[in-house]
Amino acid sequence: MAENINIFRIEFIVRDYECDLQGVVNNANYQHYLEHARHEFLISKGISFVDLHNEGIDLIVTKVEIDYKFPLRSRDKFIVTVKIKREGNARLVFIQDIFRIPDEKLIVYAQVTGVATKNGRPVPPGKLVEQLGLE
Repeated sequence: MAENINIFRIEFIVRDYECDLQGVVNNANYQHYLEHARHEFLISKGISFVDLHNEGIDLIVTKVEIDYKFPLRSRDKFIVTVKIKREGNARLVFIQDIFRIPDEKLIVYAQVTGVATKNGRPVPPGKLVEQLGLE
């Protein structure tokens, strides 16, 4: 299994409406941060969801594991990192961290597993492997 040693990073800032009554980011919003970072990572590799869909390939998430380590609060700046590895013939696993800026405190550790599908059935990721540098 090859693993991409290049880590993609994208910066965000917590918006007020993402926080709950306790003044911390609601747990569901972390999935939005992780998803947006994955999408930007794929775009940076030249992978378009629209183009894939038009070719009959859809990328879907099959499993999300999130370890919440420390909360973010309104106006906190943070970085989401993305690494990817191949697991088996069809699965791609995104390893993601969220770090607060500027102290780089680990906020979240996550693993998100996905597959490429065609007509609702998993298929080998094919050319995606090359585009993602997983050969």
